[in-house]
Amino acid sequence: MKQIVLMSLLLVATLCLSAQSLTDLYQKESIKLVPDTEYGAGNNWDQVFETYYDTLYGKPMGNRKSLLVLPDGSVVVNHAYHNYYSKFSPDGKFVKEFKVIKSNGTPFKKTNHIDGIIGGNTFFTGLDNMGNMLCFDFDGNYKKTLKLDYMTKQMIGLPNNKIAVVGWVIWAEKFRDFVAVVDYETNEQNIIWDHFTDRCPIDEHCQLFNYSYAFEERGAIGFSTMPYSRTQGVAAPPKIANIGNKLVVAYPTTGEIRVHDLDGKLVSKDKISWAESYVSVEEQKEIQQKAIDKYKSIRNPTFASWVSAEENQKAMATILKEMEADLEKIAEPIPIPLFSTMMKDSEDNLLIFEFPKEEKANQFHVWIYDNEGTFVGQSSFVCDDYELEINPSKMVFHDGFIYSLQRLKEASGVPLRLVRFKLE
Repeated sequence: MKQIVLMSLLLVATLCLSAQSLTDLYQKESIKLVPDTEYGAGNNWDQVFETYYDTLYGKPMGNRKSLLVLPDGSVVVNHAYHNYYSKFSPDGKFVKEFKVIKSNGTPFKKTNHIDGIIGGNTFFTGLDNMGNMLCFDFDGNYKKTLKLDYMTKQMIGLPNNKIAVVGWVIWAEKFRDFVAVVDYETNEQNIIWDHFTDRCPIDEHCQLFNYSYAFEERGAIGFSTMPYSRTQGVAAPPKIANIGNKLVVAYPTTGEIRVHDLDGKLVSKDKISWAESYVSVEEQKEIQQKAIDKYKSIRNPTFASWVSAEENQKAMATILKEMEADLEKIAEPIPIPLFSTMMKDSEDNLLIFEFPKEEKANQFHVWIYDNEGTFVGQSSFVCDDYELEINPSKMVFHDGFIYSLQRLKEASGVPLRLVRFKLE
């Protein structure tokens, strides 16, 4: 089978977890994530994650954190909109907060989240608004700056001192999505795939279920009433993963999976075998009506703290009018992307997660390809103690465990925890 040929290229050594491989666990209908109670014991989470209740323009921002696991099992946590990072020891104990330090000993005034590791000893960050990517060692000492002339959606380090990037740019009449391989030493970039999407004319309402209201003083509010949009099937960006000595690029819209070598040369391609699904007209109307009812129940809306209560009420009335108009326009099924995200485990199996029909649905189906290139089956992750958020920026496999940033269901104070899960 082509699928087996494709994944047989992703060969790695198999690790074991308590004499049972992860592939064996994936044979079960569901896999329970059990928190290691000794990991991070003694941390004062109210202090470690004191920015959890931060807001920006009235919107909660404190859960916009992500993590990276270092080769020795230490963990670094990004704090969005803050100029520092937190480091934890291999046993989960909080160690310190640190910043990026220039060669003259002063910290950078503004740094972005750490996106990945290159060369086993260097962090690289997301881009600032000038396209600068900072690179620094594990102690925060600045090493160099890479420059990209586009925006990014995902970046991962590759074993050959290169960085794989999912990027995008806005052209006059189109959006360009692409995948590139960037050389850390030379900053040279090799685009290995691209796709163009027509832009919506400014005077047309091209996309249902996305609403915004402009305030005079500052910016605009915006939100979506659905966990996917009418055009997301077209615009969903590719996902990337490094499996052994290969770069895997998967496309949620088409289900295509391309395997490249570490320099970006195409080795093989295949397609996900499970069937495409749709959101029916009835389901769309039900989701839309629930959203309308939810917003109608808010007596004192606060989209923006910097304007009057009357202006916030006006914004709500305008948006509700658009939502009700869109409810009447629903007339055809919406194709759902074939998957929402993917991640690799510590045995270099590739886990591809089904796109959930309901936001925050706590049932996540996953298709697993073991390191022999064989399709294993369908499973799911469940957890009693935490609200699972399946996201590669919040869940990282390392040595058979999952290191994760999740919210404790029964918590006093800040609910966010750095937790290490055993898989059972």
